[in-house]
Amino acid sequence: MSRRTPSDPARLREEIAQAAARMIAEDGADYATAKRKAARQLLGDVRVAGEWLPDNELIEEEVRAYQALFQGEHQPRILALLRQLAVLAMEDLGGFRPYLVGAVLNGTATEHSDVYIQCFCDSPKDVALHLINAGVDFETSESRHFAGRGDVETLSFLWRGQWPAGREARLLAGEVRDMLGAPVGVHIALYDAVDERGAARADASGRVARADIDAVRELMDEAAGAPDQPPPLSI
Repeated sequence: MSRRTPSDPARLREEIAQAAARMIAEDGADYATAKRKAARQLLGDVRVAGEWLPDNELIEEEVRAYQALFQGEHQPRILALLRQLAVLAMEDLGGFRPYLVGAVLNGTATEHSDVYIQCFCDSPKDVALHLINAGVDFETSESRHFAGRGDVETLSFLWRGQWPAGREARLLAGEVRDMLGAPVGVHIALYDAVDERGAARADASGRVARADIDAVRELMDEAAGAPDQPPPLSI
């Protein structure tokens, strides 16, 4: 089925980015899937060259615009809760050099978003042992190395307040349950310590793709005065 033949690359990129952003914000689609579906939605079976498609940076801009327009009341609260969860996890994983990545870091997280953490340590297997000793039931898989150098082991589980042990996690779990109505996926990618040097580099736009716990806390402090932010948990 052919819907239309594109003629204006800039306009087409914008339209695809807007359609993809809606899928990401509303349905939790990943960027690649959303871009592919958006292009098919607009073009049918018409094939276009890669330069006619939006990059992830443009799609992210449209996600932010969509959230500001349609999700401005609840998205900041969801983001704040997920960042609180990330900080709890990173505190417990402090000995393994944890960094936050993904939508929870860049501020576009929704109720569909998981928390993604990367750990850099001399013995990545020690992270798995640490979680086992903490009673965390996780699954092991592989995810792509951030620098494209093969795959790295990744530990994943659904967070319901079971870790780290303590009152703060239980209180946060109650807020997450009330707000999201479902547990949150947590994914911990395990890297060798030598990979940390390349991890701190900024991209072409000057943005850092990952943040340590101090940087995440700074983001939370910056957002603390914004409307609709949940107050810090009282311990």
